[in-house]
Amino acid sequence: MSEHAKVFQAIIDKAQSLDHPMRVAVAGADAENILIGLFEAESEGWVKPVLVGNYEKIRTVLEKIGCQDRKYDIQPVADGTSPVRFAIEMINAGKADVLMRGNTQTRDFLMPVLNKANHLLVKDALVTDVVMLSVPGYDRLLAISDVTLLIDPSADARVEVARNMVQVLKSFGVEKPNIALLAMVETPSFHMRDTVEDQTIVRKHQKEPIADCNLAGPISYDLIISKEAARLKNYDCPYCGEFDGIVVPNLMSGNLLVKVLEHNAGAMGGGVLAGARIPIAITSRSDLPEKAYLSLAACAAMLKDKVYDKFA
Repeated sequence: MSEHAKVFQAIIDKAQSLDHPMRVAVAGADAENILIGLFEAESEGWVKPVLVGNYEKIRTVLEKIGCQDRKYDIQPVADGTSPVRFAIEMINAGKADVLMRGNTQTRDFLMPVLNKANHLLVKDALVTDVVMLSVPGYDRLLAISDVTLLIDPSADARVEVARNMVQVLKSFGVEKPNIALLAMVETPSFHMRDTVEDQTIVRKHQKEPIADCNLAGPISYDLIISKEAARLKNYDCPYCGEFDGIVVPNLMSGNLLVKVLEHNAGAMGGGVLAGARIPIAITSRSDLPEKAYLSLAACAAMLKDKVYDKFA
């Protein structure tokens, strides 16, 4: 992760500055790479793991990674009981601070989180996934959202996505983020609904800001990341090559963008759910340990910035 350390250093520094370790309830803790990333954060002193799930499966994974002799808070869950609901109950009872996805299917993880009966949601808030990436050749952290939950978000939903993104970026120390509304083209066309909606969102933002940010769109990806592309296209926008976040038009484009950057361009990062009462770390079971570590660091930065007084 050394080549990406500079981009994430401010977030890592903030996580490492916590006065008390944050208690992380891992729902379905029999996940090898996620545990390795989790234990790295624990070794640095800012995480206290709470392993929720099938006891035998968790012990098997601990043995596989050579951690069977270390003492952990393992919360066994009976067969047929959701480890996600169990972890949420622990958080609501004040026994954990942060929820983390472990070896659970995406739907099985998200459904209990989005169930308002579990009291994780702020009233009327839209929960969105924010992926933070260090992209080779780009000199700053790049946030992309939403790439997990919203299949075909409305204009109003994309406004909420932008607000959540700004809140997350501010907790990382980005004072006034530059946010792009991604589209295939930068010229609004009635044949492309999102381009017209993006133009409307930006015009409304200019009259009454939706958040403390600079907002541009519709704008294509090349213009987002390259000042030279903007020069060649005569695109007049001072934020080209300096955007901190991208709001995608739909789930497919966002998910594809993140996966291409990670698998083909060498990008590295982590993911969090924003808009809930607590930060939630969300990674894939196949992700590298570094992604789990960075997702936790982002949660720690968010927790310290917004609800630090909740620590026991």
